[in-house]
Amino acid sequence: MYKNILLPYDFGNSFTNVPDELVKLTGQNEDAVITIFNVISETDQADNVKYHGKHFEDICKDKVEDLKPFTDQLNERGLKYRTSFKTGRIIPELMNEVHENDYEIVVMSNKRSKRDIKHVLGHVTHKLAKRVNIPVLIIK
Repeated sequence: MYKNILLPYDFGNSFTNVPDELVKLTGQNEDAVITIFNVISETDQADNVKYHGKHFEDICKDKVEDLKPFTDQLNERGLKYRTSFKTGRIIPELMNEVHENDYEIVVMSNKRSKRDIKHVLGHVTHKLAKRVNIPVLIIK
């Protein structure tokens, strides 16, 4: 099935349903690689530097730790992955990531961790799905 999958990770979304879908998408192909991609907004980075003295590398280490429950699920299912972090504006950075790499599909979660958010489709999810020229799977 798919060998090169982009997974934009939003820490505000729930990714509980995603690992099983990734198993289906990879067809358990050993060559398949999932890129877990997160954009650290310029505001978040500035706040971390100002209030916590943390720079980009430190923020990335913290995010890798925050990803551990999710990456543990990928490891349990035998899925290969890599993590990538960028800083900047979210939509342009995601678009650059898609255009600069040879991804076959983008997998996004639209299941919000907080129940009070009522949007059917998130802003970033909507914009990315509308603008990329590869398949986008949105998992609820």
